[in-house]
Amino acid sequence: MTLHERSDVIREAVAPPAPKPRLGLALLVIASAQLMLVLDATIVGVALPPIQSDLNLSAANLSWVMSAYLLAFGGLLLVGGRSGDLFGRRRVFRIGLVIFTVASLIGGLAPNGAVLIAARALQGVGAAIAAPTALSLLATTFPAGPARNKALGVYGAVGGLGSVVGLMLGGVLTEYLSWRWVLYVNIPIAVVVLLGTVVLVEGERERGGGIDVPGAITATLGLGSLIFAINQANTEGWTSGTTLGLLAVAAVLLLSFLAIQRRSAVAMMPPRVLQDRGRSGAILIMLLVGGGMAATFYFLTLYMQLVLGYTPMECALAYLPFAVGMVLAAGGIGPQILARTSERTVTVLGLALATAGTLWFGALGPDTNAWAVLLPAQLVAGVGLGLSFVTATIVGVRGVAPQDTGIASGLINTGQQIGGAIGLSVLVAVALAATPAGGSPAALTEGYTVGLMVGALLYAVALAIGAATFKPARQPQQTQH
Repeated sequence: MTLHERSDVIREAVAPPAPKPRLGLALLVIASAQLMLVLDATIVGVALPPIQSDLNLSAANLSWVMSAYLLAFGGLLLVGGRSGDLFGRRRVFRIGLVIFTVASLIGGLAPNGAVLIAARALQGVGAAIAAPTALSLLATTFPAGPARNKALGVYGAVGGLGSVVGLMLGGVLTEYLSWRWVLYVNIPIAVVVLLGTVVLVEGERERGGGIDVPGAITATLGLGSLIFAINQANTEGWTSGTTLGLLAVAAVLLLSFLAIQRRSAVAMMPPRVLQDRGRSGAILIMLLVGGGMAATFYFLTLYMQLVLGYTPMECALAYLPFAVGMVLAAGGIGPQILARTSERTVTVLGLALATAGTLWFGALGPDTNAWAVLLPAQLVAGVGLGLSFVTATIVGVRGVAPQDTGIASGLINTGQQIGGAIGLSVLVAVALAATPAGGSPAALTEGYTVGLMVGALLYAVALAIGAATFKPARQPQQTQH
């Protein structure tokens, strides 16, 4: 036993018993942090036109205002989860929040596009550190059983709801203040969350481990190259030298990452974490659902603003059915159904509703009444996605060893963020190819609806994965040691 470990044992022996955590306040702190981090992936969406005008950004560079955040967030999530396991989850969570807050201030003050894009990337770094540690803190703060399952359900619902809240809040702030407030708004939220971290339980820390630096580098650069390649393909074509070169680099790096994981003693993605079939299925579901959701919000926002002529505020209000659907699924419908049936049943039901609601968007046209398609389809899809997020989150972190909660949490979050970045890029390419020449409202709508139909296909594939990997019977509560 090292001197450091002996000191820890002595401290634990003489320290007074830890006070019982205030679970309600702890859930509020963790859920607020998750909401803030997830909504930042979409909050700038409706603010892009004024950002472009104010900072004189080209159309190509404008896309990086969103992509820089998603790239850094998704690419570094596994590093963030591992760091929490090694150095203390509450400590790392606080560090991530501080980085995120400073980056939000820099972005809000940005005098040009380069500073804004750099700030968005730094926000992604902070989010990648804070998000997986938030979920693992939830697992260490709440005792195994109904209390933890309920907290995980709220967390999962917030993960889905955050994207919708981001669009709505972005519209309100852009309309009545300025686009800079979509960044400034993070600062007071982050400060309150930081103050509230005193109620969180640190949990066990892994001793004697390390960070898989080669794995972190190959995973981050590989994912970044892949997403960059897809973005380049939208402007230069899939057969261009730049696109093919980036795809080749991505393939080499990601294959190298997988090889490193098999040999590394401190792997970022330990095989033991993925041996549970349900957990692997949950990660794939989050990947596909993240892609479908990102594309759905992107196409609906463009449809409402460019085809229907909605203002940012009207666009925000039009997303209310989506938000209501997710709240219903998380706060009422989801827990009631889960209490009576299996996670497989709830997941299949949720993804069936998400698929049906998204297919309903196929009836959109330049003159379609919003009450006939746009609003009711959102409600159906929102309920379905809310159910899906709740169950995938519960299955994804249940039963994992305490020292692996950070990495399991990171994998769930990585699935959603990387799925959103890759899915959005791919579906935008599909929609552009399907859009007739001319740029008329009818032509734009045709391209958007084709993209939405592919999004529905992603949900259908996720449904099949849930049916194949989730167990049909309700699971007995597992005790964490």
